Amino acid sequence: MSGTFVGMPGFPPPAHRASPPPAHPAFPPPAHPAFPEAARRAVHDATLRANLRHATHTIRAKRAKAVRELADWAELREAGKRIKDHTLRHLDRYLVQLEEAVTAAGGTVHWAVDAEEANRIVTRLVKETGESEVVKVKSMATQEIGLNEALEAAGIRAYETDLAELIVQLGRDRPSHILVPAIHRNRGEIRDVFRSEMGAWGRPAPEDLTDAPAELAEAARLHLREKFLRAKVGVSGANFMVAETGTLVVVESEGNGRMCLTLPETLISVVGIEKIVPTWRDLEVFLQTLPRSSTAERMNPYTSMWTGTTDPRAADGPRAFHLVLLDNGRTDTLADQVGRQALRCIRCSACLNVCPVYERAGGHAYGSVYPGPIGAILSPQLRGTASGIDASLPYASSLCGACYEVCPVAIDIPEVLVHLRERVVEGGPVTREGNKVVLRPAKGHAAERAAMRAARWTLTRPGALRTGQRLASRTRRFHPRSLPGPGRAWSGTRDLPPVPAEPFRDWWRRTHGGKDGDR
Repeated sequence: MSGTFVGMPGFPPPAHRASPPPAHPAFPPPAHPAFPEAARRAVHDATLRANLRHATHTIRAKRAKAVRELADWAELREAGKRIKDHTLRHLDRYLVQLEEAVTAAGGTVHWAVDAEEANRIVTRLVKETGESEVVKVKSMATQEIGLNEALEAAGIRAYETDLAELIVQLGRDRPSHILVPAIHRNRGEIRDVFRSEMGAWGRPAPEDLTDAPAELAEAARLHLREKFLRAKVGVSGANFMVAETGTLVVVESEGNGRMCLTLPETLISVVGIEKIVPTWRDLEVFLQTLPRSSTAERMNPYTSMWTGTTDPRAADGPRAFHLVLLDNGRTDTLADQVGRQALRCIRCSACLNVCPVYERAGGHAYGSVYPGPIGAILSPQLRGTASGIDASLPYASSLCGACYEVCPVAIDIPEVLVHLRERVVEGGPVTREGNKVVLRPAKGHAAERAAMRAARWTLTRPGALRTGQRLASRTRRFHPRSLPGPGRAWSGTRDLPPVPAEPFRDWWRRTHGGKDGDR
């Protein structure tokens, strides 16, 4: 493994040992409310909405400017889509090739069918080192499986080193954005968290800390540096895995990832099986589209790549490397011909930054580490639609299509949302834990099912449709301005369209003459 130690001069060497960290809330919460209820509470939080509006508008404006610099952006987007689709079609072959390459480079590959098995593997590997703490690179996969909580239960302390993840951890909070987990916090809130919580985890924040960005960053830097220098075990995810070489890739902007990947003697990477690409050359596409779509940069400040282990005489790099390949519902998702495109996702978060629903509700309303439009299609597939929150997520969208327009791998999120809505309402065959099962229709959608069946019956019978249209036109003066019963939720924020005085078919026949005009 090649890597450089990026020094930060002026850091004093005291070793502030942390006391046991406060317990984190489980994620997701055991009984998370359905999305409409959670979103209803969020939209009344004026501070949250202001934070989200400022952050998302800023990020998406910068992203648009960065994308416009590339004349071949559309071609890169299509190339990324095709690479991902090809890989998913041949995933079994590329995973075996990856395992062989990692093993040949000195690493060890572990296979985890679900979160429980992945947590058990990582916990065992850490205990075998004799260590009781680990430093972590920002990782959605480890959040997905609840690794921090599993390690804490085993007496192992996990320290987040990404600045935003550190803010979330110190505040005993939950991430609300894929790229910027603390997007719901402003500088004043972050200052208060640092002042009150840093001392319980290690080096305390300065007593006179202000909310100036430079001071906040310096406090985090000093707090984390002692952990980097002390840690013997690092835990990471990966943005990409290259099948032909066994190389893993992490892209980041702060340098904390480089520290976690090069300083510890043991490195454990937990990565979803969909993060694989066939060849080194395929990285060319994604290392152009990912930074522009996520941080609006031409390239990431830190792109770390490692292949297996390093020589014990080397100055940096792990002596032992373990790769935990995580399924946790991904092969079930792959079995769905419409829903599988969600596995193309490269976690850029561009869809969150343009989503009007996310901008108003925030990430916590989604009840998942994957918020926003991508979370609305990924979480119900990875976890199923049995819970209230997962059954409601496909409806957490206006279907405006902005998410599809900005996706760098062309995931048609609106298509998948409609597909999942049909699954919730109608039930039907799906794959769960590798087995074909038939889902029952979800509760609370009987009226919707009845309405759709009535519409199907009417639209397949022209005579009934014509009679219904004429009846609606002739009785339009008696029509209510809002819908009764369950329909009140829809018409409470929308005007019912007025019924015309004459159906279109009758107007066409009258103005264009007889049966010829009815064709």
